[in-house]
Amino acid sequence: MGVKGFVEGGIASVIAGCSTHPLDLIKVRMQLQGETAFHPSFVHAPPPKVGPISVGVKLVQQEGVTALFSGVSATILRQLLYSTTRMGLYDVLKKKWSDPNFASGTMPLTYKITAGLIAGGIGAAVGNPADVAMVRMQADGRLPPSQRRNYKSVVDAITRMTKDEGVTSLWRGSSLTVNRAMIVTASQLASYDQFKEMILEKGVMRDGLGTHVTASFAAGFVAAVMSNPVDVIKTRVMNMKVEHGAPPPYSGALDCALKTMRAEGPMALYKGFVPTISRQGPFTVALFVTLEQVRNLLKDF
Repeated sequence: MGVKGFVEGGIASVIAGCSTHPLDLIKVRMQLQGETAFHPSFVHAPPPKVGPISVGVKLVQQEGVTALFSGVSATILRQLLYSTTRMGLYDVLKKKWSDPNFASGTMPLTYKITAGLIAGGIGAAVGNPADVAMVRMQADGRLPPSQRRNYKSVVDAITRMTKDEGVTSLWRGSSLTVNRAMIVTASQLASYDQFKEMILEKGVMRDGLGTHVTASFAAGFVAAVMSNPVDVIKTRVMNMKVEHGAPPPYSGALDCALKTMRAEGPMALYKGFVPTISRQGPFTVALFVTLEQVRNLLKDF
């Protein structure tokens, strides 16, 4: 019961993560827009804010098509660590807490949310080093050439961070990562199960691809709305460059949130929402559709 859930979740997560990586990269670049207003590494005024299509086009023009997959090795490691853990733990808790008094032995919504919070928090703590590496690798191209970190791979990124900044740098922003992961997992996995059960119980559709796509896209929207503010702060804290002898741009998550809102307004916390939902929707669809197919393939094991 236990190991199978981890394997199924891991396979589905890697496929979904790789297929939507370019959208995630564009989201990160958008979330960092305007940050130059109080970042010590920049002396010029921040560039004008642009939308996801413009960001993507400019990215390809300046860095090439392959830049859309910058940091994909970190994405794979992150999905293997973070998503495999959260999907597997959620599956274990769901089977343990399912109430036989409910239809088909399903779990009450409050139990689903609790399972998602626990699984997401543990998964994020495990996967934080890969998350930091992924954000840095995705954001590197926006820096002037002289300031780029130029990590060759996720292994190179983690090795250099450990050597140059200490082991603790691998868990920079971990409180934000854990908070975001708890919100995403609780909203995403719980919402998917809840929407799927509602569709089947009301007889809207049969259990099949249509049900899986509908429930997963709805779950992706819920997860995007709930997680975007924490995601913006997490991205900025993880990406900040600490100069020797100078104070860091942010002293912590709260400081980052306050500076961001003062300089750019409260809606800055929803920066990158369009690519977030554009990525979260397809990612969640790919995740759960793949998961359901993998479950069917492995049901006899």
